[in-house]
Parts: sequence; C-alpha cells; structure tokens
Amino acid sequence: MAGNHQKNESSKEQTERPKRADAQKNLVALLQAAKEVFAETGVDAPMRDIARRAGVGVGTIYRNFPQRADLIAAVFRQEVDACADTAEEFAQHYAPAEAVDRWMQRYVDFLVAKRGLASALHSDDAAFKPLPAYFDARLEPALQGLLNAATEAGELRGDVTAYDLLRAVAGLCTPSGHGDVAQARRLVSLLIDGLRYRSE
Repeated sequence: MAGNHQKNESSKEQTERPKRADAQKNLVALLQAAKEVFAETGVDAPMRDIARRAGVGVGTIYRNFPQRADLIAAVFRQEVDACADTAEEFAQHYAPAEAVDRWMQRYVDFLVAKRGLASALHSDDAAFKPLPAYFDARLEPALQGLLNAATEAGELRGDVTAYDLLRAVAGLCTPSGHGDVAQARRLVSLLIDGLRYRSE
C-alpha cells in the first residue's frame, strides 16, 4: 500500500511539473505579446489580439489577469525590472561613468516604451496605485549604485542623486518636452558629460 501511495504521489508530481512549466511559458509569452501590442496600438487593444500573438486562448489571459488593469500593471513591472537589471550588467562590462551613461540611455528606452501606458497608469484604478513606489524601489537603487561607483572612481561628481537624474530625464521624455527620443538621448549624454566635467 505504501509503495502504491508513493508511486501515485510521484506520478502526480511529474504531471504537475510540466503543467507548471507550460503555464510559466504561457505567462512569459503573454507578457511579451501584451508589451508589443500595447506599444503598437495602445492599452485598449482587444485581448484577442494579445492572445493571438502569444499563441494562447483569451481565457488564459483572464485566468492570470482578471482585469485589463492587472495585465497593464504586470507589463509595467516587467519593464521596470528589465531596466533595473541592466545596471548590474553595465557595471560588469564598462567603466563606471560609461556604465552610468549607458544605463541612462536604457532608461530613455524604458520611458519611451512606457509612454503608451502613461494615461492608464495615471488613472485611479487600484491596480496602479503601488506602481510609483515599485518604480522608485527598483530604479533608484540601480542607478544610485552606478553613481556611487563612478564617484568613488573619480569619474563623476558626487553631488547628484539617482532621484534627481531619474526625474530630470523623465522630464526630457515627456510629450510636453516634445518627446523627441533622439534629442533626449543627446541631452542625456550632455548631462553625463557635465557630471564628468566637475568630477575632479
């Protein structure tokens, strides 16, 4: 009896493992598809378009994200994480000041991609309320670590904070700032050059 019970448990675990793997694969595909569709046509795009691109059924979307706002928030968090995670990669492969410059340019990419989500994120939906804090908690430490390394190396001045830079660049990428990506990139480079100028 004990042997049969163990066999049944083992069989159950083997069955559940592939299911969990498939569910995770579907979730990754779903978030990637949602990111692309939102960027192309906006956050009000039909769910069937997202499901079709992800290769899943519409029901899969609603099982993971009961409300559209839940899916938008998940895409936003994924993009924040991707941006934050590049800080460690740049720190490993580039000199400190260049790592800051490259990460700031990556941040511009993030802001441009987020522009399509902006109106939704500034709505009163409860799903979006935690996002500003999540944004700060992930991105400020990522940039501050790069700034600290550049300051310690004598490559950048030390009287600027990650908070300052994040807000300054966000202002450059807003529609009121004309939303010119190429111009934003140039201004970010000038900003970093200015920090280098007074690092000695």
